Amino acid sequence: MKGLIGTIVRGIVDHPEDVEVEERETGRRVVYQLRMHPDDRGHVIGKAGATVDALRTLVSGIALRRGLRVEIEILD
Repeated sequence: MKGLIGTIVRGIVDHPEDVEVEERETGRRVVYQLRMHPDDRGHVIGKAGATVDALRTLVSGIALRRGLRVEIEILD
């Protein structure tokens, strides 16, 4: 899942080399923390959060099949 998130995010930013995805797992909950170039935050968040919401929906759907709860955080 970490690789999928990284691949998707790298495909929509201007500085793909600055994208980092960290995974923290606690039981059945997994949190993915995204770090990126400051200029790319707007690309990942999207207008009114639409892009990051779509990414969260996609990842949550995959995780649901595995019995996991997934969150995506965008860090500064």
